[in-house]
Amino acid sequence: MNIEENLAEFISRIKYEDVPENVKHEVKRRFIDTLGVAYSSMDNEAASKIKKMAPLYPGNARMIGMDNASPDFSAFFNSLIIRYMDFNDTYLSLEPLHPSDMFGPLVTLGSMFHKTGKDIITAVAVGYEVGTRLCDSASLRMKGYDHVNYTEIAMASAVSNLMNFDVAQTINAISIALVPHIALRQTRVGELSMWKAGAAANSARNAAFSAVATLYGFTSAKEPLSGKLGFKNIVVPDMDLSKLEGGSIDGVMRTYIKKYPVEYHAQAAVEASLKLSNEIDVNNIESINVETYEAAVSILADEEKWDPRNKETADHSLPFIIASALLNKDFWTNNYNDLNNEKVKSMMKKIRVMEKEEYTKQYPDKLPIKITVNSKGKSVENEVIIPRGHYKNPMDDREVETKFTRLTGKGALLTDLWNMEDKEVNDLV
Repeated sequence: MNIEENLAEFISRIKYEDVPENVKHEVKRRFIDTLGVAYSSMDNEAASKIKKMAPLYPGNARMIGMDNASPDFSAFFNSLIIRYMDFNDTYLSLEPLHPSDMFGPLVTLGSMFHKTGKDIITAVAVGYEVGTRLCDSASLRMKGYDHVNYTEIAMASAVSNLMNFDVAQTINAISIALVPHIALRQTRVGELSMWKAGAAANSARNAAFSAVATLYGFTSAKEPLSGKLGFKNIVVPDMDLSKLEGGSIDGVMRTYIKKYPVEYHAQAAVEASLKLSNEIDVNNIESINVETYEAAVSILADEEKWDPRNKETADHSLPFIIASALLNKDFWTNNYNDLNNEKVKSMMKKIRVMEKEEYTKQYPDKLPIKITVNSKGKSVENEVIIPRGHYKNPMDDREVETKFTRLTGKGALLTDLWNMEDKEVNDLV
């Protein structure tokens, strides 16, 4: 079998009974976490603009917390509100990923075809497995391509399992989603825009369309990954295809939930800053030294991150995140109101971010950072090696529930979400 057939055979054969109990529970945690983030983000600026387009796209696919729309529009909207707050989960390897983006098209198609929580759990387990394996196989960002190319393959894999596609249909769905839609890393360079979340939403739209087109018999290239002009040979020649082989289904167990609404490389920064905030007088700070690993420096401390003008840039700005956390002694969604706070801007000027080679060697198994705050006559520091929410330091169920309730005020929904197995998707969202 070629790689497409091998991968599609795995995707198509996994049933609910094949998913380990700990994986089923973890998927439910991710569903709760993802819905909490989505509900809290329904009225953000980007979502508000997309909502205005909804009347142009009538249909029978559920938009989370709203009415129905066409499958492609529903999937775009769902993944947009999941992704926009930069508060959904993460995987870090040779390439980073936000695997819970895939809940968007799964809700879309699940609502259309009367799928249950069991169906969602199985499809998500499959999608996470494919997504994490792809991230382990090669880097995209170093070549100028965006991680949502992997998201797109993982989404197409998940929806193929949800739709009970056979091997040929699964390959076809992946092909329709991937081949015409190669995304560039320019999305995440410099000052960021709404497309930071829109890129994942577009992958969701492509995956939903690919599933429906496949269902109705529309065909595509049979070697989207391994073909002469396929994804591996054109985009990632160094892809280790062996990473896509094997029969495990526990990829979700190696991914991370976010405790704070910032890019994952900044999770430890918030944690360290909050610990320091009770030991310092913010009015007497002279300088702040930040030591961390290369990826955090290059992604969160490049030139534009020192003067963030919008939320999309601020949640990827290490200096903004540290300054706001120190001043507020908290970091939540309302911290982005600090964009024009002169105290935050002044403190950002006192921050110096540098790579520590020892920390770079520890990444991605660990995500270390050390923050040293120098005041008149006093220096205090805090080092965080593995932030809370990382799979090696996981948030417990109560913390996941607390995050959901704080974001939504809808704690009463938790009982149904924890018992989602036999409920239809429409009843869950």
